[in-house]
Amino acid sequence: MYKILVSDKLGDAGLKRLEEAQDASHDVKLKLSHDELIEIINNYDAIIVRSSTQVDSDVLTAGRSLKVIGRAGVGIDNIDLHAATTQGVIVMNTPQANSVATAEHTMAMMLAVTRHIATAHASVATGEWRKSDFVGQQLHRKVLGIIGLGRIGQLVATRAQAFGMEVLAYDPFVSEEVARELDVTLVELEDLLPASDYITLHTVTSPETRGMINAQTLAQMKDGVIIVNCARG
Repeated sequence: MYKILVSDKLGDAGLKRLEEAQDASHDVKLKLSHDELIEIINNYDAIIVRSSTQVDSDVLTAGRSLKVIGRAGVGIDNIDLHAATTQGVIVMNTPQANSVATAEHTMAMMLAVTRHIATAHASVATGEWRKSDFVGQQLHRKVLGIIGLGRIGQLVATRAQAFGMEVLAYDPFVSEEVARELDVTLVELEDLLPASDYITLHTVTSPETRGMINAQTLAQMKDGVIIVNCARG
């Protein structure tokens, strides 16, 4: 019987699948400290995490029984891949599980900030009716710059086009053929930044992407550009 540790909050559907497993048992232990995780990890064959649990080299060294690390989501920047590979531990993620939800959330954020939804709601909640202060602007005919044209970036592109937006994208790993099929214009980052009315980020976390929105890149953007980040917390 395999033993699985669930160390971050998992949806009911996922827990139900674990409960139905005939060859495994699982424990849900949330908000473990790093030391607590190290103390118990060797009791388990697998661990399921989201973004809170840090599975670093110390955890992997202590988890001599570990065979699998499952990430319920896309990003695996909280898992030490090198240490896991060295110890023969398989690392899995679920890249398609929340792709549509993330793309829709991106559009929701763009609309919310464009139409001042939060501030307008707060104003109305205090009894005000200042509708002329919260007119906003249209997405129609605006330029959206997508940084990272992977699975989620592509889903955002098609949804933005439905709003009548022109879509530019920067992604050195995507071919011109893929971009043409999406009716997206691939450009270099230094060309995307000044041309975009909206910029949305959909990249993995790496030394090249960490902190890529900084004083230097902000200085290249239009005044009033709207930046949306639904990729990394």
